Amino acid sequence: MNYLAHLVLAEQSRQGLLGSLLGDFVKGPLDDRLPETVRRGIRLHRAIDSFTDAHPLHLESRNRIGPSRRRYAGIIVDVCYDHFLSRHWADYSSENLTDFAARVYDVLREHRDDLPDRLRRIAPRMIEDDWLGSYAELANVGRALDGIARRITRTNPLAGALPEIEENYAALEEDFRRFFPLLAAQAQRMLDALVRRSASD
Repeated sequence: MNYLAHLVLAEQSRQGLLGSLLGDFVKGPLDDRLPETVRRGIRLHRAIDSFTDAHPLHLESRNRIGPSRRRYAGIIVDVCYDHFLSRHWADYSSENLTDFAARVYDVLREHRDDLPDRLRRIAPRMIEDDWLGSYAELANVGRALDGIARRITRTNPLAGALPEIEENYAALEEDFRRFFPLLAAQAQRMLDALVRRSASD
């Protein structure tokens, strides 16, 4: 999943949100010096990714992407799902999306000096361009994928993927609407298990 989905499924404390953000940027064993809630957020992020990648509904969405981009279909679908999440936000969160995004940006500002280098570099652009609030506009999905294409060091076909998304829009939206409630329920179960494990340690 992409940033917005991970964040709305995260433990909603400041440290929980931070851990969710770090999940894409911290690899390997977790540093014991990190607060437990942050480590729990990273573990939840990883568990959400594993569940998503293995789920048949997410595979259906990936298979809607043509062969020339199929290797990168997971990235395309994850960004699309953030678009559908923002379009249907009120169905999944009681908090206004603008307020939610502002809360996340405050966490990024507060922890700027503690962020991994790559996240520290993109955080100002994330805030200034309101990445979390901008996904509702389909054109911004295309721009987000173009930006990801530039950040990937090897040659890739992500740039210009928007027309393919538009062609499969209704089917991808239906996939999301079927999948996300299942993911949200599973994420809550995983979070509950992580909290129980923390309490018993």
